[in-house]
Amino acid sequence: MDSIGKIIKCRRKEFGLTQSRLAELSKIGINTLTQIERGEGNPTIKVLEKVLRTLGMQLTATIIEL
Repeated sequence: MDSIGKIIKCRRKEFGLTQSRLAELSKIGINTLTQIERGEGNPTIKVLEKVLRTLGMQLTATIIEL
């Protein structure tokens, strides 16, 4: 399974966006976006939602029974 960062990077490239432009559109810092795409740092769900929404995606969670 690809990391969320790899998925975001792939989608960004599909749209022909630079990291700077996606960060601007998502209203987050370029350093934050770079860390997300590299799988570094620990972004909040709110930050991830901003980026994903900009890319026409959404974050979903599935509850599994243990």
